[in-house]
Amino acid sequence: MPDAKQKYFEPRPESVRLAREFAVTTLEGWGLHGPADDVRLCVSELASNALAHGSEPGRGFLVRLDAEDGIVRLEVHDSRPRGHRQPRIADPADTDTTGRGLRIVSALADGWGVEDRRPFGKIVWTLFKTARHQGEVQPC
Repeated sequence: MPDAKQKYFEPRPESVRLAREFAVTTLEGWGLHGPADDVRLCVSELASNALAHGSEPGRGFLVRLDAEDGIVRLEVHDSRPRGHRQPRIADPADTDTTGRGLRIVSALADGWGVEDRRPFGKIVWTLFKTARHQGEVQPC
């Protein structure tokens, strides 16, 4: 089993791209090519949300990846508590240009949720089955 990997990203727009690259490089290093496209898109959505809504001014976000028992767990840690702005799936109008990120995450991931982060902030996590895993997904 590979060791979990994590990386902190500065509060800059280019950090979303860097987070995607980190996730794909990590999965490829583990030999987990199957979920890479879905993980890449989800990390992009969650990192964008962390920058726009989840992090205090001047604070970045952390991306953590773990793989165990046929499941990849992606986490994005930010600095604002859940009560500040609870992540939720929006129902945007056809003409809206934003608001579909968590709908995309929900469609691509085999599970997702939100946890409190100590001492402050929250963790938005997603789970992805690897090609070797066919059973029901349980939170890591």
